[in-house]
Amino acid sequence: MELFGLPIVTVYLYALIISGVLTFLYVLFADVLHIDTGDLHFLNPVLILAFITFLSASGYLFERLSSLHYLLILGISAVISFILVTLLNVFILVPLSSAEESLVYKESDLRGRIGKVITPIPVDGYGEVIIENASGRIAKPAKSFDGEAIQNDTKVLVVQVKNGVLEVTVNQELESFL
Repeated sequence: MELFGLPIVTVYLYALIISGVLTFLYVLFADVLHIDTGDLHFLNPVLILAFITFLSASGYLFERLSSLHYLLILGISAVISFILVTLLNVFILVPLSSAEESLVYKESDLRGRIGKVITPIPVDGYGEVIIENASGRIAKPAKSFDGEAIQNDTKVLVVQVKNGVLEVTVNQELESFL
């Protein structure tokens, strides 16, 4: 069988090389070339390129190693490719995308959080505060918002964050609340 004037084996090989290179380039430059597919997750470029790569690889191998009809080879290759891409999406891409979102925080998200002083904060000086959340602990440098000394193991409220430094305060109401 010939397609575009080339043997079908050559077409599979060219498709494999081109889709493999495009997949590699997309993975390298995914942040720059980000395409938002909304709720249509199956239109993710990684999945489409992986489907073409698996289809062409299995098609090439079946054409070289078997004497099956070319339409049967195309059908078998499409089924194999669909299964592999589904497994790739379910077991690799979806967990990676949810893990990335759960571990990221912005410093502005720390405002209003309650932390504990682990290194005492002197008057007009810096100490350290630890804030606990569901994904772990965050230890950040801190200074007193009111300009007062704050002792170790004191519960504090993060008022604002400036240049990576938490500005914290000890409020009597906060102490009685905790």
